[in-house]
Parts: sequence; structure tokens; C-alpha cells
Amino acid sequence: MARNKPRLAVWKFASCDGCQLSLLDCEDELLAVADALEIAHFPEATRTAVRGRYDLSLVEGSITTPHDAERILEVRRRSQHLVTIGACATAGGIQALRNFADVNEYAAIVYARPDYIRTLATSTAIADHVRVDFELRGCPINKHQLVEVISAFLAGRRPVVPPHSVCIECKLKGYVCVMVARGTPCLGPVTHAGCGALCPSYDRGCYGCYGPNETPNTRSLSHWLAKLGVDERTLQRLYRTFNASAGPFREEGGRHGA
Repeated sequence: MARNKPRLAVWKFASCDGCQLSLLDCEDELLAVADALEIAHFPEATRTAVRGRYDLSLVEGSITTPHDAERILEVRRRSQHLVTIGACATAGGIQALRNFADVNEYAAIVYARPDYIRTLATSTAIADHVRVDFELRGCPINKHQLVEVISAFLAGRRPVVPPHSVCIECKLKGYVCVMVARGTPCLGPVTHAGCGALCPSYDRGCYGCYGPNETPNTRSLSHWLAKLGVDERTLQRLYRTFNASAGPFREEGGRHGA
């Protein structure tokens, strides 16, 4: 019998599962997605696993082990479209802090028998290993953006996910700029929108959860942050969080902290 519904697969690599939970949190929207798709592989939600090829694969997590470096090649081979979801999959995640240190030293501190650990020296984005059709940023991702991505691929069009900065979200919601009005360090000017300006809504600076926006002027932002009294070490730490290995953040973080 011919398949009538496109097949969806959701894959986990090195991550906390938060982005997969965002899909489960869609609630009513998830029911509509489930009606339009055959959920063929999604261990977070069901034990059912349909083998074969998949029309759309959503991949959460970064590549941190030799086994996962091999496994992602198989996922790509079996997927017509592959979309990475979340900071781990798009930029290596918080675990990419190992990229700036000695991973063996970390393992020796954390594990009683580090010789049992089989890991790579770096944590890297999925796109560093295979072709990716679309990247959805966030830590965790915005569930409404996720539904838009799935809907777009079902309709055969490009997803509509605004590339502007968090500052635009602040303006749309009428929030006072925490950096201008209160002198609070904020990564909003260089960070991809999607969170709804969550931290500024509580009078806190943006932490850069959604990674760099389309054209981030990180050097200019660092200049103004320094004028607010942010020292070199703190500047480096601001850029080395959830998206530490994302290109513009990695480069700007490397300019500070010496």
C-alpha cells in the first residue's frame, strides 16, 4: 500500500531534550501536525519506529562522539529534508565550551574512570558534518516557529522565520531598552529574534539564547558594553554561553578575556 502521509523523524544527539519537548508542548498544534504527518521515529514521544526513508528529519543536539559522527551520516542519507533545531544542533550548544579548553582535563574532573569515556575534543554543529536544509535557532526553540518550519516543508516552501534581532521584539512590545535606560549589559542587538524578548521583559539583558542574528555587529556592541564598565573577561563570558561556537560569537569572544 502506498504511503499517503509524509514521514517525520525526530533525532537526538548531545543535548538536554528541551527542543524536542518544545514540539510536545505544541499541544493543539501537535495534534494538527500528527494528523498531517506520520510520526515515524520520535523516541521522546513513542516507542514506535518505522524504518526506511523520511520526508523530514528534525535533529536536536551536537556531535560530540565518534559514534554520533557516524550516525548523523546515516540520518542524512535516509532524510529527504533535514532541519536542525536548537543551539546544540546549530552551534554546538553549551557543551561547545570544550572547544576552548582541554576536554581530557574536563573528563578527569567529572568522571572517576575517564578512560571509559569515548568523546571528541570538540562539540560541533550538525552542519559541520552533513548538509542541512534549514536551521532553527534557540535554547530552547520557539514552538510556534517549529510549527511554521514543519508546515513550510509540508507545503514545499521556505520557512518564514524573521532574521532580525531581539531589539525589534522589544520595540514591538513597547519595552524600554534595558541597556540605554538602565545600563544593563544586553546581547539583544546581535541576537536572533524568537524568544519574544523574554529577558528584557523582566528588566534583564538578553543572554543570546537564539544565537547571532543575520548581520550582527558584535564589535560595536562590545565597544558599548565596555563603556558600561564590562571588563574583558566578562565580555568573553557574555559571548561564550549557549551559542559559544556560533561564528560571530566565537570570533568576538576570542577577542576578549586575555
